[in-house]
Amino acid sequence: MRAKVYFIFDKIVKSRHSRENGNPENSNYMKILDSCLRRNDRKLPFQTFYETIIFTLILFFAFSAGCGGDRRSSKPDSGRDFKVMREKMVETQIKGRGVKNERVLSAMLKVERHRFVPKQYESQAYADQPLPIGEGQTISQPYIVALMTELLDLKGEETVLEVGTGSGYQAAILAELAKEVYTIEIVEPLASSSKTLLFELGYRNIQVKAGDGYLGWPDVAPFDAIIVTCAPDHIPKPLLEQLKEGGRLVVPVGTHSQELKRIVKRSGKIETTDVIPVIFVPMTGDGVKHKK
Repeated sequence: MRAKVYFIFDKIVKSRHSRENGNPENSNYMKILDSCLRRNDRKLPFQTFYETIIFTLILFFAFSAGCGGDRRSSKPDSGRDFKVMREKMVETQIKGRGVKNERVLSAMLKVERHRFVPKQYESQAYADQPLPIGEGQTISQPYIVALMTELLDLKGEETVLEVGTGSGYQAAILAELAKEVYTIEIVEPLASSSKTLLFELGYRNIQVKAGDGYLGWPDVAPFDAIIVTCAPDHIPKPLLEQLKEGGRLVVPVGTHSQELKRIVKRSGKIETTDVIPVIFVPMTGDGVKHKK
């Protein structure tokens, strides 16, 4: 009887596991089966050949579910999966919509967006949409991140101010493209978590603080470029004052209807270009309320 079971089981194992486990005779499947049969050789309830087949199949599928085999080779490579998703994101969502700056595209390809979203949203990190990050805030759609970054026209030696750190993703993109990044987040828990994450990821050219971004960061101003990732209902005067001559400010402006604007300071004058309609979380804080 044991020989009959071995024969059937051996055929199944060889046909299904030869590529994964090498020689099936040396696998845990055969060892466990042998142990069971030696203990129960005289008591096996086999009356017919068909009962033998059924019993063997039950054993095999039980082992296949994880009782006796090593299935590590069949597990997906998460790192590689995310890389493929990131490549597709850049190709279809970003390049496909007209973003052409090679430095921006390289940064979007390099920075691991899934590291900046809650665990339950990791599988959606490279989707064409914003995602919640807690505290009523969101991480922006990848295309919007790339577009706003391209509009800053960074060459590599700039000092950049970001208003609205959020998850820290936009700051990481900026850090790949500029010399120094200063980023302000009004929601203290987000400022704290983003600061920790960015440090863990190795960014040493990013300074994070909790505060009212409407007021800018006067201690380290002026800035070559300023990016705002929340929507005030008007262009903040302090940010204009902290912008260098020739500097670029990219900011969504509006309440129910918002427009992404690119502002350049030339000879003390402000040149404004409307880019596209957008939807951002509103800017909060005393500064925007009182138009300080």
